[in-house]
Amino acid sequence: MTRLVNRDRSLEELERDRWSVPSGGETRLMATVRGLRRKPIGGLTVEDMRLLIRQDVGLAYLLPLAVEVLRVDPLAEGDMYEGDLLAAVLTRSAEVWSGSPELERDVRLIVLELADVPPALKRGAEGFMAL
Repeated sequence: MTRLVNRDRSLEELERDRWSVPSGGETRLMATVRGLRRKPIGGLTVEDMRLLIRQDVGLAYLLPLAVEVLRVDPLAEGDMYEGDLLAAVLTRSAEVWSGSPELERDVRLIVLELADVPPALKRGAEGFMAL
């Protein structure tokens, strides 16, 4: 999964998949996700990545970017709480990590290097480390 990606391209462009608005409308969350999929991935904020990763959107492109951020600041914060990006990453399914052993290793190292795991991250960190 480690690949060079043009960060000027959006998830829509990278995945070659445009989402249309459902005929019955959509929730605010899904409208936000759809909008973020159109934004160049290099311009996504920590909060944008947190939200998309929590929704399992664009993981092949976003997890490597999130890990880059987490290497520098393991407790990078979106709009929720300190470490919310790491929490989003840690709670992805085992199947996601089985396809990305290098990223899984990197995330394990990030967790191991945390001197003190904040309470909000303990359950996710324990679950991830047990994979």
